[in-house]
Amino acid sequence: MSKPKDFSSSIKTFIVGIPKKYIVKTGNILGSIAYLLDARHRRIARRNLRFAYPEWPLDKINKLSIKTFQNMGITVLEICQMTCFSKEDILQKVRIKGKENLLNTIKSPKGLIMISAHIGNWEMGHLFVSIYIQKLLLVVVQNQPVFIELIIHKLRTSTGNTIISKKGAMIKLVRTLRKGKMIGLLIDQGTSRREGVDVTFFGHKTNATYAASLLAARYDCPVLPVYCIRESDAKLTVVVEPPLKLHKTDDMRSDLQTNTQIMTDSVEKIIRLYPEQWLWFHKRWKRHHPELYPEDLARRRRQREKRKARGPKKR
Repeated sequence: MSKPKDFSSSIKTFIVGIPKKYIVKTGNILGSIAYLLDARHRRIARRNLRFAYPEWPLDKINKLSIKTFQNMGITVLEICQMTCFSKEDILQKVRIKGKENLLNTIKSPKGLIMISAHIGNWEMGHLFVSIYIQKLLLVVVQNQPVFIELIIHKLRTSTGNTIISKKGAMIKLVRTLRKGKMIGLLIDQGTSRREGVDVTFFGHKTNATYAASLLAARYDCPVLPVYCIRESDAKLTVVVEPPLKLHKTDDMRSDLQTNTQIMTDSVEKIIRLYPEQWLWFHKRWKRHHPELYPEDLARRRRQREKRKARGPKKR
């Protein structure tokens, strides 16, 4: 009766033991194939890079576009391998830089807001931190397709962290901070006009969520930038920056904009250091510069026309 269990254990041991060099080589191959097949996201990545780095020659833009897809291929394989990791495996396989920033900040009796971005292996970041400091986090995530959600949710909660959807998250975030606990937010993607403020990102206007700024102001919480990047030897490193120095004046609206810009600057700084590791195929400037994505605009227009042609939904 123990054979199936022994077999499962052997498979897990084998997956955990796969050397990083094979993960990287295979991930690069998968990413290169995706780059060739996925014309839409290839186009978005190239345009975003040209928009962010107008001084770069075209061949550099194209090379970095490929590396962006390859990084995603590596990250996907790392995530698959991570599903078999124990807490000890994570502590052994991930390094940390700036641990004093983390350890000094968590001494505060107040809540803590950790901000991050979709760079390197962002899924490893909150897992490592919660194990390293032996504290749990409440992490806000975007909803994923069901088949992805089945895999990723189990991984995200494997260390005891609580995962909630972005929609309707504010109440739970408030409750968590009031108890002096920690929350994690990915702040590098756009949001609705109602939930965001205008910021400058790579020299161009876009919008960003003000949730972290609002919560930090209301509960006087430190904001700690934490990023999980892949270094030249392919090993993952959690980089913990010093707590951000935020503005606090009598003008709440102005503070929200200023502090959201400070957080966005932190994200831009890490991306400039590791540009090949960020998700450049996200339409980051679509609200203020829709001309970057004309095909997507045309597709949405066709979808609206189809909905109109079908008429209102019957109840």
